[in-house]
Amino acid sequence: MKDLKLNFLTDFEYYLKTEKSFKPNTVYKTAQRFRRVVRVAVAIDYIFKDPFLLHKANKPKVRVIFLTSEELMELENFQFTQLRLQQVKEWFIFSCYTGLAYSEFKGLEKKHIVKGFDGVMWIEMIRKKAQKNIAVPIFPKAQELIDKYFDENYENIFDVCSNQRYNSYLKEIAQILGIEKRLTTHTARKTFTSTVLLYNNVPMEIVS
Repeated sequence: MKDLKLNFLTDFEYYLKTEKSFKPNTVYKTAQRFRRVVRVAVAIDYIFKDPFLLHKANKPKVRVIFLTSEELMELENFQFTQLRLQQVKEWFIFSCYTGLAYSEFKGLEKKHIVKGFDGVMWIEMIRKKAQKNIAVPIFPKAQELIDKYFDENYENIFDVCSNQRYNSYLKEIAQILGIEKRLTTHTARKTFTSTVLLYNNVPMEIVS
């Protein structure tokens, strides 16, 4: 570590791009993790100055992909003859109206649906990724899908396929509808914040 020079980080980033074929955002995050180790070394006086102090990291701009209200409406109105595609479409739409990630709507149980103090039905659960409580108001479209799949004999609302199949079917759905965007649960979450909430007049501060 004492032999590190400023040009090492530049060479390291070049290696990640060419040899490892990392995408820009992954290159940035990997370099930042490496820099964190160097900063610890400086803090405990293992090395006496940060060799990368003058290195300027350019954080790549990540393009946010979401469905417009027109695309979402087209998806809602399209009826697939194949049951598997129709189900996956409806699960995706549910995510668009709730912002739930795959693991969350897969694990959605009846106990997570509660009536709030305002008389509105809410989804309240712990988000697996961040281990934080989330509370989402249930919009009419989401309630419609809950009612459709609700079964007294099962605790879970949806009987969801594997994540691999789910994403594969979403790709097929996008091709059939001519949607030139990659459909994933992340796309659905961004649609929830960028299209659904704002379309329903939720203030920007609350969306943030």
